[in-house]
Amino acid sequence: MDIALVGAGRVGTALAVLLSRAGHRLVGVAGREGSRARAQEFLPEVPFVPAADAAGGAAVTVLGVPDDAIAPVCAELAADGAFGEGQSVTHLSGSMPLLALGPARGAGARVLAMHPLQTFPDVEAGIDRLPGSAIAVTAWGEDAFVLGERLARDAGGRPFRVADERKALYHAAAVFCSNYLVAVEAMAERLFRAAGVDEPREAFGPLARATLDNVLQSGPEASLTGPVARGDAGTLRRNLEALSSHAPDALPAYVALARVALDLAERSGLLPPQDVREIREVLGPWR
Repeated sequence: MDIALVGAGRVGTALAVLLSRAGHRLVGVAGREGSRARAQEFLPEVPFVPAADAAGGAAVTVLGVPDDAIAPVCAELAADGAFGEGQSVTHLSGSMPLLALGPARGAGARVLAMHPLQTFPDVEAGIDRLPGSAIAVTAWGEDAFVLGERLARDAGGRPFRVADERKALYHAAAVFCSNYLVAVEAMAERLFRAAGVDEPREAFGPLARATLDNVLQSGPEASLTGPVARGDAGTLRRNLEALSSHAPDALPAYVALARVALDLAERSGLLPPQDVREIREVLGPWR
């Protein structure tokens, strides 16, 4: 299948490399200077051409541009006559709706979205990590879904379907799974240092790894430990007082996550009603 890449970002470039290895033909890469540099490094045999030329000669155009650029780039390409019957256009955003590709659909092309549920710190990591990763496919029409699933499998991924109206919710889940996990560990590192631990990541690494392994193996309910899960109101109070004295900016996050943990413990039956009430009383004055 002839494929064009418009915007050679980290995700798009990694996907293009894997699709090329699977036997698809990359007919053109387009974008700014950063895209040119990535194309020269990872797709040196593929011509770097104007976007309309790349898309116009492809059966599938992959828009690897930033989220906010998807709609204007698609509109510009459609206005240039790059899309028509028999062609398909996909973006790689986890949150943008398919409406962003409306001009391509209006020109007769099939539209879809493919979002790898993976983190891409650089292109090399993406090429290594994308095979075996889940890839969300969103489409208007069964034929477009089938195309997205085929491309996902060809790249080594495991496709699953996400409805267009649920994309933003799906992406929020991905943010909790990855980005906020990083934010929580960054907070832990800072607090460990404040407590006098010289090499925090070396110290807490085994705990973090074991916790995530437990969640993935047994689920969140069975993996929850700590003062909230034990109904240990005294320890929780001491944590809050220590944060108030030494790291007051961490208090809102701690309280918010304690409430989430309490809801999880209550739903899973870990705590009797009396313990739940005591924990709520401790948390009540804190924001």
